[in-house]
Order: sequence, then structure tokens, then C-alpha cells
Amino acid sequence: MKNNNPKGIILILIGMLIFSIQDSIMKYIYNSVSLYEIYIIRTLVSFSIILLFLKLTKKPIIFKTHYPFLTFCRVILFFFGFSSFYISLTIMPLVTATALFFVTPFLITIFAKFFLKDQIGLRRWSAVIIGFIGIYIILNPNFDNFNYLKLTPILCAFCYSLSMIIIKKTSDKDDVYQQMFQFYIGALIISGTFYFLIGDGQYNTINNPAAQFIFREWFSNLEFSLIYLIILGFTASVGFLLLFSAYRIASPAVVSPFEYSILVWSSLSGWFFFDEIPGIRTIFGIILIVCGGIYIFIREKAQDQSIVTEKPLR
Repeated sequence: MKNNNPKGIILILIGMLIFSIQDSIMKYIYNSVSLYEIYIIRTLVSFSIILLFLKLTKKPIIFKTHYPFLTFCRVILFFFGFSSFYISLTIMPLVTATALFFVTPFLITIFAKFFLKDQIGLRRWSAVIIGFIGIYIILNPNFDNFNYLKLTPILCAFCYSLSMIIIKKTSDKDDVYQQMFQFYIGALIISGTFYFLIGDGQYNTINNPAAQFIFREWFSNLEFSLIYLIILGFTASVGFLLLFSAYRIASPAVVSPFEYSILVWSSLSGWFFFDEIPGIRTIFGIILIVCGGIYIFIREKAQDQSIVTEKPLR
């Protein structure tokens, strides 16, 4: 029953703190590991923790999907979407990447209009426009010399938003744990394939932090990275359980705006660990993105129409 909003808010705040810790660790170790090395170990740890949780709580463990094609598409979108976000951490401040990811509510709103035929009013369209203005201000593009890797958090949001639209279709028969397991299995298969293709580091020939993060030799620095990779798997699964619990016990329309607390945690982590202080443009852009997103949540509640607020944004 969704009647415990205070506890749901607390769970959201803790969950966002944990996700900011995960992102900070990712940013800290990217110079020493390969992206898909992280993926495969983190997925194994998260898979084990969720499996143990279901065993202890005596919940059914189901891997089968009723929507094979849509599940395949969702897994691909999730995998390469969040690959894009992790790549963005190699070239931009933590809070900037996190803020740009929060284009998600605006994209979900647009996709819901065209794919789900949901009715979107003028006020929400105005919020979408305000959010994109905030993104433009943060990016401050100079099209003569623009680093297109700065768009990777937006690519992540694009993939994630499409996957959320798919989940709205598949959740009637596949529960949240089924969908998590489906992603874990897909991530292990894709990461394992990458190990045989690029895991030896033979393509690590480009002097660029993002390219090196993708193509670096796997398992070459485990004595340093292994403990961090295990922590990443732990934070991913615990953060997911906290968010899912929050949306289960509380009203999504009430708790969803508190996901923006990750911007506070990311700002503090970026300042404390990486000496990253956002500029005035970035702060102003973040304010516009947050205001636009929260207004969408408010209008969905007023219209009794859960599109963005139904599922966690992270």
C-alpha cells in the first residue's frame, strides 16, 4: 500500500546517496580498468545479491519473459545507455553528467505522446522546453569545436527513456525482478562477448580517456580495482532495492522529485573528491532542468496520469 510517504522519501534520499557513491567510484577508477570489465564484475555481484535477497524473502525467481523481442530491445538500450553515462564521467564533472541525464523526464514525456498516445498538455510541453533550455545552457555548445562526447549523458537518457516506455508495456506480465534478471543475463552475455573481442587491449591505441576506458586491457590491475568493482556491484543492487521499495510503499508522485537529491550528493562528491566546482552556467542550467522535471511530476499528479512518475528515473 502506497501510504508511507515519509519512509519512501528517506529511502529515495539514501538510494540517491548510494548511486552518487557508485558514480564517484566509477569516476575514481576509470583510469585503471576497462568499462566492460566493470560491467561484468558489477553484474555478477549485483545478480548474486538480488538472487540472495529473493531467496531470503522467499519470493519467486523467474527468468522467463512474456515479451522476448521487447525485452531484447530493453536490455540493449539499458546496456549501451548506461555505458554512455559511464563514458561521460571520463570527460566531464560528475554533477554535470548527472544533471544532463535528468533530461530523462522530458524524453519520457515526448515518447509517451508518440508511442503510448498519452495526452500531454501545454503546461507539460512548456516544462519540456524549459528543461531543454537548461541542457543547452549547460552544454554551451560551440559548433565549430564541440566535443560530442558531452552528449553521452543525453544519449544515456534517450536509451533509458525508451526502455521505460518498453517497461510500461511489459510490466503487466514481467515483474520488476524478472526484468532485472533479464538485464543481468543480457549484460553478462554482451560483456562476455566484448571480452573475447577487445579484452586483450589490442585496440587501446587512441590517446583519449574515453577510448582508453573502453579498450583498455581487462583484469590488468585487479589488485587495485577488485574491491572497488565489488563495491560497485553492491551499491547497484542496494540502490535498486531502496528505490523499488520507496516506489512500492509510497506515492510515486510524492517521492519521485526527491530523486533530484542526487544532484546535491554529486555536487558534494565532485567538490570533495575531484575538486570539481560547477560554474554559474551549469548551476543555472541545473535549476531549469530540476524546475522543469518537478513541474512535470506536479502536472502528472494533478492530471492523475503517471507517465514519468510511475518508475524511478535512476
